[in-house]
Amino acid sequence: MGSRWYVLLLVSARSGRMAQPVCIHHDQVGYIPRGGSCRIIKKGLSMSVETIDTLVVGGGQAGVAMSEHLSKCGVPHLVLERGRIAERWRSQRWDSLVANGPAWHDRFPGMEFPVTGPDGFPSKEEVADYFVAYAKQINAPIRCGVEVKLVQRNVGRPGFRVETSDGVIQANSVVAATGPFQVPVIPSLVPADAGLLQIHSSAYRNPAQLPKGAVLVVGAGSSGVQIADELQRAGRRVYLSVGPHDRPPRSYRGRDFCWWLGVLGKWDLETPGPGTEHVTIAVSGARGGETIDFRRLAAQGLTLVGMTKAYQDGVMSFAPDLAKNIARGDANLMSLLDEADAYVARNGLDLPEEPALRKLGPEPDCVTNPILELDLAKAGIATIIWATGFAVDYSWLKVDAFDEKGRPRHHRGVSTEPGIYFLGLPWQSRRGSSFIWGVWHDAKHVADRISTQRKYLAYHAAAKREPVDA
Repeated sequence: MGSRWYVLLLVSARSGRMAQPVCIHHDQVGYIPRGGSCRIIKKGLSMSVETIDTLVVGGGQAGVAMSEHLSKCGVPHLVLERGRIAERWRSQRWDSLVANGPAWHDRFPGMEFPVTGPDGFPSKEEVADYFVAYAKQINAPIRCGVEVKLVQRNVGRPGFRVETSDGVIQANSVVAATGPFQVPVIPSLVPADAGLLQIHSSAYRNPAQLPKGAVLVVGAGSSGVQIADELQRAGRRVYLSVGPHDRPPRSYRGRDFCWWLGVLGKWDLETPGPGTEHVTIAVSGARGGETIDFRRLAAQGLTLVGMTKAYQDGVMSFAPDLAKNIARGDANLMSLLDEADAYVARNGLDLPEEPALRKLGPEPDCVTNPILELDLAKAGIATIIWATGFAVDYSWLKVDAFDEKGRPRHHRGVSTEPGIYFLGLPWQSRRGSSFIWGVWHDAKHVADRISTQRKYLAYHAAAKREPVDA
């Protein structure tokens, strides 16, 4: 019948005999016939349903930030997390991962990283521990181990009915703070019975996890590049499928690229440029931070190929776009260096020149003579790692807040469905929205909107209680 039923044993006050047992589950009531299971006789029974003003779904960086700002606004709230706080940092990242931004930049304003210095890159475990400590510091009401299964708008009255793995909650507002990394995307190119191990980058942990043999990594954003580099350094033969990408300098003229994007106003861009919606960023904090250079990776031993296009009879085919994709990344690098130099000159800053970063190495053979087809068995490839991103899953949120493609309809996190809010989305308000510091600022805006709506509703409730003059 359900996950949790309660049985009431009722005794007659007149006869002292035990009556037929009654079974209760959330808002349903039934009876238990002799030797049988519970049969529902009534729905809609008013049981002890928990109520809260605002329910936040997700206890990662978005949920913690949301809790802080709701508390500052005086909004009673509860955060539900189906795993642990910052669960994905612990269980869906590879072992050696460090943050892609320096500690001074990728954090909340109210706490510094306790171990890694300002210019260092904290490990994934330190990042997760950071959010746990932050939640404790702000006394965030986070309930772990509780999954939200269904959210529906109440009929004929305000608020939402929220079904969870631990019972029913009534909430006036719901914030979906589950972030963008929800469902790993693996293209349906290679059949499951192709004799290969196929995993998403979120399931990769370390080289020893994989069977012996070469590895094809599909996707050359930050995750794909770092995983491919780690595998090659561990002695694996690695093929890396490279698509369109930006590759900013890790640092330039003594300043991290995060600083440059800040002073140049690029973090505050409100929409991606034309044709850049699906362009990934290749940047790394590994080994103290380094600029991604695909020529260096090829010289190191990686074999670069173009975008993965198709698979048939054991042969993977790639688009003839490798040189173009490499050139595009180079152009992005040079453009940012030009803007940085202009900023230094315009503001008279005393930052040392760094001409060496503009020097590009020779084109590797895999770029000038690209592989367009690859027999995976002959190449000894035993594993494909799909570093191909994530999709969102709001199947639990049964409200009219999505477009025909299932994407949230919102403005800066405020949904078109009254009472529903989103947090942690890419480009929610600006380019920096999906980063740790960016989600904190977006949470402030969403909390303010929730607080404002509460004030209107409080006025309405007070006005109804005032006597009307005769």
